[in-house]
Amino acid sequence: MDKLSAFISRLLPFAQNELEPFVSLFSEARLSKNGYFSNEGEYATRVGFVTQGVLRAFYRNPKGVEYNKTFFTENNFVGAYSSLITKQKSLINIQSLTDCTFLVADFEKITQLYDHHPKIERFARVLAEQFFVTKETREIELVMLDAGERYKLFQHTYPNLENIIPQYHIASYLGVSPTQLSRIRAKN
Repeated sequence: MDKLSAFISRLLPFAQNELEPFVSLFSEARLSKNGYFSNEGEYATRVGFVTQGVLRAFYRNPKGVEYNKTFFTENNFVGAYSSLITKQKSLINIQSLTDCTFLVADFEKITQLYDHHPKIERFARVLAEQFFVTKETREIELVMLDAGERYKLFQHTYPNLENIIPQYHIASYLGVSPTQLSRIRAKN
């Protein structure tokens, strides 16, 4: 719980007693490599805080081709947020790329805290704003940067991740083929 409390406190200062109702909702969970935290077509109900490991969020088209949307690494929240917020079926999959450990909580129980704990609701808003900025920045990068620039940015955003996960996942995230990624890496 220390990692979770430290993460939260970096975004918004909390006294321990203010944070306790939120932190107490989380319990430890594990997921083996290639396991799913969330599946498309299902209703998401939980949110997690990654304490160890790497996951990917991806879409799968009708032909079975997968497109990596983002990676979740240690000390970050993970969840199928659109499904959690809209209470509709998830359009994405979230899969572990390594063995993972999390702190997991029921999203509905978190939102029930908002009326009596406005600082927790404020934390959720700040976190949602950060996710929005990250998403918007990623969309701009995909349109405005060439593949080599996106690769350099990937290396900066996810240091050492390319030594942990398969290269084809990185290629999918960058919007290039594995062959193109090999060429880009050879130039660097």
